[in-house]
Amino acid sequence: MQLPFTEYIYKLFLRTTRKLSNNQTMMILAGIVGLLAGFGTYFFELLLYAIKGGLTHWFPVDTAHFLLLFYPAVGIILATLFVKYIVRDNISEGVTRVLYAMSRRDSRIARHNMWTSIVGGATTIGFGGSVGPEAPIVLTGAAIGSNIGRLARMNYRNTTLLLCCGAGAALAAIFKAPITGVVFVLEILMLDITSGSVIPLLIASITATTIAFTMRGFDPIIAVTLSEADSFELWQIPLFILLGVACGLMSWYFTSMNGRIVRYFAGIPSQYQKWLAGGLILGILIFIFPPLYGEGYEGFMSLMKGHPEHLFENTLFYRFREVDWVVLIFVIATMFFKVITMASTNAAGGVGGTFAPSLFVGAFTGATLALICNMLASYFPEIFQWQVSVASFTLVGMAGVMAGVMNAPLTSIFLIAELSKGYELFIPLMITACISFTVDYYLDPDSIYTKKLRKSGELLTHNKDQSVLVFLNLDDLMESDFLRIKPNFTLGDIVNIISTTHRNIFPVIDNFGYLLGIVQLDDLREDMFKSEKYGRQISNYMIPAPDKILLHESIQSVMEKFEDKNTWILPVVDKQGRYMGFISKSKILSAYRTQLVKIQQ
Repeated sequence: MQLPFTEYIYKLFLRTTRKLSNNQTMMILAGIVGLLAGFGTYFFELLLYAIKGGLTHWFPVDTAHFLLLFYPAVGIILATLFVKYIVRDNISEGVTRVLYAMSRRDSRIARHNMWTSIVGGATTIGFGGSVGPEAPIVLTGAAIGSNIGRLARMNYRNTTLLLCCGAGAALAAIFKAPITGVVFVLEILMLDITSGSVIPLLIASITATTIAFTMRGFDPIIAVTLSEADSFELWQIPLFILLGVACGLMSWYFTSMNGRIVRYFAGIPSQYQKWLAGGLILGILIFIFPPLYGEGYEGFMSLMKGHPEHLFENTLFYRFREVDWVVLIFVIATMFFKVITMASTNAAGGVGGTFAPSLFVGAFTGATLALICNMLASYFPEIFQWQVSVASFTLVGMAGVMAGVMNAPLTSIFLIAELSKGYELFIPLMITACISFTVDYYLDPDSIYTKKLRKSGELLTHNKDQSVLVFLNLDDLMESDFLRIKPNFTLGDIVNIISTTHRNIFPVIDNFGYLLGIVQLDDLREDMFKSEKYGRQISNYMIPAPDKILLHESIQSVMEKFEDKNTWILPVVDKQGRYMGFISKSKILSAYRTQLVKIQQ
């Protein structure tokens, strides 16, 4: 019987790869992943700009258009219905979901993520949702890599590497920045830096970028060419230090405000009410500040090219576009409101990321400082005798806020260096990104991607011990075959049944299953052979547990309790305090060794 063509190709591929070494196989698969991620990125942008262009390209620039009040709500509703009735899975928070898949799902991402994030993200952003396209496309690339790994029957380690190849390739393709794709994976997805991992990453990123060049030309998504007037000068160092501090504070505002708005929407019981709240917030703010529409690349491109008056197109303030102080206030307001519209879009049900919004806020932060300096130099030339480049400060500001929001200074530095087609700004990029990262890390050590995962103990890091512990599950390690005793038991009762158990510790439980304390065999040993004491209540030997472990608690937290209390076994209870079992430090260490061998292999 003749096999179908696709199955024949699949079996031929498996037979061929068996003849190759592991490194050779991974290089071939990395190229395939990069190819598919490149095409996926291209189709995403086609769909996004088809929707966005069809909805807004015919707006007259000198007047505000009332449809901006309604477009974002329509996009969120369509995206929510698509996710609820077609996808039936959560596809938001793309980078966070990739990190979660690596730590909790053996790097397995559902097949539908290879296309559903494209549709959901393009719909949300095309209709004006104030989020970025990078997170959906990174999830798409990661899903491609994950599923290629599963088809090729790769183990966890190689599947994870292919997942990272897909994520890095997608990011490299969307920005046409291959180095950034590699650094993003190493810095944010926490992949090990070895030749076995870096070479496939490079192959995938270069392949995806080549597809992007072929399909969309060589101009980067943020095309800017710095002139001699934009070059860095030593006297500007204090200004870039100041910009780094400002970017760090804006990064903290970005992350904390996002968290507050997400919690606010989480407290809204009905999805209809979330649509209403999100639609009102987005509609009103985008109507007043049209640069907030979509990812906002056009807005900071206008600043970079020295045309801040373009920000006033389709606004109520078009006639004030030449007034310096109005421009400054408009830029500052847009910068702060971008975070609110971004968080509201995602929390109300939209699909998008925080990558582009962090670039947007950074660009406007840098432009604000540059505009203030130039205004002071214009109004008070005898005191302030400098003019600075808005383009260079905008670019450096982008790197600053991105470094703080994502805790990724290297990714931000290389991204802006690649986007500007040169390294003239490398020194100010390093100064601002490092200071911003330091300020934000001091205020909040978690990035916007890792906060939720770290709290639940599900975050992989470059710390090998912690990362191995992430894979361990408390429920699998808990032991429940301990003999339960009641507080009215006597010593004689325990002596009669002690021969039936191999344990040396007994949980004391009341009639409702709540843990009252524990009894240790060592504490009974002295009286066990004194029959005259057999009538003594066992509660006289009971002691409180040194500590309690909550059901589903992270292993990292459990190990901290073991070290803090200097003990080797602790009881596990649910949130109400009902006894569930015990967990031992030796059991965790044994599982740790097994998991470490599994990961290495």
